Amino acid sequence: MKAFGPFLFFFILCYQVIFAQQHPSTLQGTITNDKNEPLEGVTVAVNNRLTTKSNDQGKFALSFPPGTYQLTFRFVGYNTEQVSVEIFQDVSKELTIALSPTNETLQSVEVIGRKESSYKNTNSFSGTKTATPIKEIPQSISYVTKETLDDQLAFKTSDAIKNVSGVNQYSYNNNDFVLRGFRASNTLVNGLRISTRGWAQNLLPYVERIEVIKGPASALFANTDPGGTINTVTKKPLDETRRSINFTTGSYNTYRTTLDFTGPLTENKNLLYRLNLAYQNAESFRMLQDGTAMVIAPSFSFIPNERTRINFDLVYQYNKGRLDRGQPIFGASQGTDLYSTPTSFAIGRKNDYQKELNLFSTISLQHQFTDNISFNASYLKSYYDEDLLEHRTSNNYGVDKEGNQIPTLMGMQTIRRLRKNYIDNLTTYFNFNFNTGPLAHKLLVGYDYIQEVFPKGNSTYNANGFLSRDGKSTISTYKPADSAKYMIVNNMPVPNVPYFNLANPDYSISEISNYLNVSREETPTKYYVNGIYLQEQLKWGKWQALLGFRQEFYTDILNYTKENEEKVEQKAFIPRVGLVYTPLEPVSFYATYTEGYQPQSAGTIGDPETYGGPFDPLISNMIEAGAKMEFFHKNLAINTAFYRIEQNNILVNANAEGNPDLLRQIGQQQAKGIELDIYGNVHPNFSVTANFSYNVAKITKSDDAEEVGTIMPNAPKSQGNLWMKYAFTGQTLEGFALALGANYATRRNTDTDILKLPAYWVANAALFYRIDKFKLSVNMNNLLNKVYWVGGFDYVRLFPGAPRNYMLSLGYTF
Repeated sequence: MKAFGPFLFFFILCYQVIFAQQHPSTLQGTITNDKNEPLEGVTVAVNNRLTTKSNDQGKFALSFPPGTYQLTFRFVGYNTEQVSVEIFQDVSKELTIALSPTNETLQSVEVIGRKESSYKNTNSFSGTKTATPIKEIPQSISYVTKETLDDQLAFKTSDAIKNVSGVNQYSYNNNDFVLRGFRASNTLVNGLRISTRGWAQNLLPYVERIEVIKGPASALFANTDPGGTINTVTKKPLDETRRSINFTTGSYNTYRTTLDFTGPLTENKNLLYRLNLAYQNAESFRMLQDGTAMVIAPSFSFIPNERTRINFDLVYQYNKGRLDRGQPIFGASQGTDLYSTPTSFAIGRKNDYQKELNLFSTISLQHQFTDNISFNASYLKSYYDEDLLEHRTSNNYGVDKEGNQIPTLMGMQTIRRLRKNYIDNLTTYFNFNFNTGPLAHKLLVGYDYIQEVFPKGNSTYNANGFLSRDGKSTISTYKPADSAKYMIVNNMPVPNVPYFNLANPDYSISEISNYLNVSREETPTKYYVNGIYLQEQLKWGKWQALLGFRQEFYTDILNYTKENEEKVEQKAFIPRVGLVYTPLEPVSFYATYTEGYQPQSAGTIGDPETYGGPFDPLISNMIEAGAKMEFFHKNLAINTAFYRIEQNNILVNANAEGNPDLLRQIGQQQAKGIELDIYGNVHPNFSVTANFSYNVAKITKSDDAEEVGTIMPNAPKSQGNLWMKYAFTGQTLEGFALALGANYATRRNTDTDILKLPAYWVANAALFYRIDKFKLSVNMNNLLNKVYWVGGFDYVRLFPGAPRNYMLSLGYTF
């Protein structure tokens, strides 16, 4: 808890700044619909900067110095209104605003873009596959909105995920996170499965928000992770014209441009578009980690009538750089000195490269048969392509003839790899809304199909091991008792790929054809899932219940593409039960029980030479309870959760010398913890997003008795984040805003028992200035230049955080 002290200091400081300012003039108003009924939750924006919302009586209030202000009123299902008002010294003013409805209702799938413009998000589609207020979902759902991403100048997933409670990085790799103590392996886009084979992290310029569904979500999304599922929601078209261009530069020779254009293509607004473009060229504090990234993401929404909506999304993401396997340090014989090499230190060669293409497209349809019956269908096609050359560690240190470790020489291998894979994901479901006496029903009946193919033709060209005595062949590992079989020079067995000297690194070009290489076709795999599910949301007065189940049929094809091809079929019944009680409108209490089922992937069980096995499926369950609250006219959300998650048949790294990918299965892991998330506005000028978690994730059953009670790798017992932004008003500071923040994590284990990562806390800040349509921001990260590690595997693969760095951004909205 000591690490949380800086958060409290920053919070108190900003709180005092807020109320030190005087706001002598008040603007009050009432917002109604065309029937003169009050509208609750209407967003009121002042000069497109300060925001508040109307209360349950349609009323709002704002205070600011004298001047002329442009007020914008936005509410889903109603046309946006703009009003210019002039405020005089010590004079209160009242407005009455009537919003006219559009032909749009709250969609049951996310077709039209979110119009909220704060750190708070009200509804979620992923929690129940229906448009449901988050406070009515009996499960914890954390999120990061695009407004938070923009203010923090976040560009990739790891930049954003620190804003989510209970989530920690495992490595630099794509979607390699720990959620409530469990390592993640799956990710969703708009609730649909995409490929996770890539290394480079997903980029964010096309992202509306990132949601994390805490705990098992298999009842809705098939084989998902027990700690939670990360769902990326892409930006959708808006029915009003908005255009923005942003230029960013900063530390490590970073150059970045993003564009976001949206609006109607037709006068009657039945065809909408959105186009997000981004390009970045940047180096890194890590050696040789320069690269480029590009995003092209068009989206179209077609609304031919009030009952039918069709949406198309395409995201093209290209990364070119090098694969960063992490920071190596001197071997165990030198102790566990994390500082034996600088955090910028990496292994590789100048001619290494990594080229990755991620491409996915989504087509979704919503049709309203009647006021109470609707049909939804979405299809996603995901494609991943990799072209890789790397000099990487073989996960061990050099040895002399007697087998003694040489802690400054790193064993090496080279990999030349070409591969691709495809995922198809179809989801269809009907919604039935009806009443039976006092009970209100929202019944969902659906079918899913998921297929992943790792096709024939993927191949690697690999060099490793030690040279035989005659130098014409290789031996995978060195055995001192058989030293006569090896080529020995200077009392050392000669490796096929020369050692990397940690004390005197060489990053020059190295031609891999000089080594003894083995070309190997990677094992082609295929699996597919058929799932049917039913979900009932019952509402009776202040009580709501969620009852659901999924019947899943999982088929894995062994020996795929071969004559002896064989189907291995598994099935599982996955229940989900939840209860919500709302004693007062702003407060709800909930409890839930849900189960998870996750067969081992075809790539893992289909390649026992690399990963080991065969392995049993992962079975999990979760009990969770909590409270969800809204304050300050629903502008601020505070969510708490208490949980226990249990998973059986976990896979962990075997730490096998010479085979860094080998896995082993242990008995049971259990996580217990509490979480707190805060989002939104304390005051129209003061925005905040904060989170805190305490989680104990440990092994509770294992064939190795010494492992029982061990905390799982990269799962801190406590972690948190705070980001606060205050927008100044008044003639002197009008247009300026200040943000302060910090994030921390306590000590963590790695995959190696004797190597621990130290606790850390990092301070961040930003200064903004907005004038007319321009926004200038300066972001400083790691203000105190702390040395820290976000995650790590072992001595040869640690993942340090960036030193002090800055970003300067200029945006123009028109």
